[in-house]
Amino acid sequence: MTQQSVAASQPVPTSDKLDAAVLKVAGVVVLGAIMSILDVTVVGVALPTFQSEFDASYARVAWTMTGYTLALATVIPLSGWAADRFGTKRLYMMALALFTIGSGLCATADTIGQLIAYRVLQGLGGGMLMPLGMTIMTRAAGPHRIGRLMAVLGIPMLLGPIGGPILGGWLIDVASWHWIFLINLPIGLVALAYAQKALPKDNPEPSESFDFLGMLMLSPGLALFLYGVSTLPETGTFADTGVWLPMLIGAALVVAFVIYSFRPRHPLLDLRLFRNRRLTVAAVTMFVFIIAFMGAGLLFPSYFLQVRGESTLAAGLLIAPQGIGAMLTMPIAGMLADKVPVGRTVPFALLLIIAGFATFTQIDANTSYVLICGSLFVMGLGMGGTMMPIMTSALRTLTGHEVARGSTLVNILQQIGGSIGAAVMSVILTNELNNSRPIPGVTDPNGNPITETGLAIAAQQQPELLQQFPVEPSLIERGLDFAADAFATTFWVAFGLVVLTLIPAAFLPRRRERSHLLDDQSGDQPKAPVVIH
Repeated sequence: MTQQSVAASQPVPTSDKLDAAVLKVAGVVVLGAIMSILDVTVVGVALPTFQSEFDASYARVAWTMTGYTLALATVIPLSGWAADRFGTKRLYMMALALFTIGSGLCATADTIGQLIAYRVLQGLGGGMLMPLGMTIMTRAAGPHRIGRLMAVLGIPMLLGPIGGPILGGWLIDVASWHWIFLINLPIGLVALAYAQKALPKDNPEPSESFDFLGMLMLSPGLALFLYGVSTLPETGTFADTGVWLPMLIGAALVVAFVIYSFRPRHPLLDLRLFRNRRLTVAAVTMFVFIIAFMGAGLLFPSYFLQVRGESTLAAGLLIAPQGIGAMLTMPIAGMLADKVPVGRTVPFALLLIIAGFATFTQIDANTSYVLICGSLFVMGLGMGGTMMPIMTSALRTLTGHEVARGSTLVNILQQIGGSIGAAVMSVILTNELNNSRPIPGVTDPNGNPITETGLAIAAQQQPELLQQFPVEPSLIERGLDFAADAFATTFWVAFGLVVLTLIPAAFLPRRRERSHLLDDQSGDQPKAPVVIH
């Protein structure tokens, strides 16, 4: 008997509550997602530490995040076929093992180059955790509980912004940067043991040929395009060959894949899914939102560290209100997504984000922490009611065999949007900071002029520099004011993008959605989700 027939013969629970069997599977998926997402936020707060430890520029150490993202974007398109070929349980455990090994290697890095290379290895494992986890959970819970399902999958989204900066800051302050990677080793081993026990056994029955030609176009195309985008903060201009050339080649490969992908029966990435209007609207909304929100999100710890001179732990604690706000609304949004059309809830959540974001467009070097934390809390409330409902809308109308491909598509858009957002915000901030005035007669050991803002930011973390470069206190204050203005300008761009998100959000469904998976061939009775391997 095939898995399809087994799945079809099993009774499907009609309750919208998540039973013990589903929650057991959810525990595995959430644990893996927490590892992947925490790693991104932990490394984000560690970038200034990497700068001093490896004596590297910010643009250089930013590749510890960029390299990870590039690996994610490269491997995600393969996850659909690989799940078909090896089975979701086996592949999920392989991804967990690769991520854990990569974490251990990161802790052994002696140079920034080694750390970047090991982060790429981490990303190859981490890139498959979320799409595979979404597929496993969607099949386990069934379409009638997909809203509650997305609320469960949103737990890592909550713990990442709350726990990541706090954990990273604490480990760096009390131990060393190595521990932000070593902490993944015991978690990874527990996750592997839990996955072996909790995930249902699956015997893969490959039914689709691998799209090698599509892989040769899409994966290198995404990697080259994102490489060019991510090089922008270092060069500061699109005119640099290292930026436009890989972007051009990457874009050409991606366009070639788009044209080609409608020919094979089983393309590497199924763009035919965009014929589904609801999926398309949800994907566009999510893509614009990710560019704005994730890009600006990386700037919050930098503001606290560089402008306000806070420790890494304090910076993590100051960002926590955003996650707390999301923690309050995400479970509610998940339940509402099963009962109320997302087009009636998401626009209101976006308005909350816009209201909170407005504060940061006016930020300066002395803005009240009460106002900042309150604004982050309001933004978190909005985020909790935005991200998961949009993903729910994207996946709800997919048929059984489209779920894995749809989750792959959604995850690729997330990674591309996050990479573009981070690069764009970094370029704007870097260019603004570079406009600061140089200090007459003051140069670094290489003879390069030191700017007022550059010295002021460096002195926040290394006060002893003021003994090496004695300057008037008013100059440091002026440098910090200029840095705060640079952050405010960058936040204006992110604010505009969040406002722009209201346009595609206006087209989200405002009527009750019904999943295609619930439509039995014979009529009204729900049927089990089809397991495709």
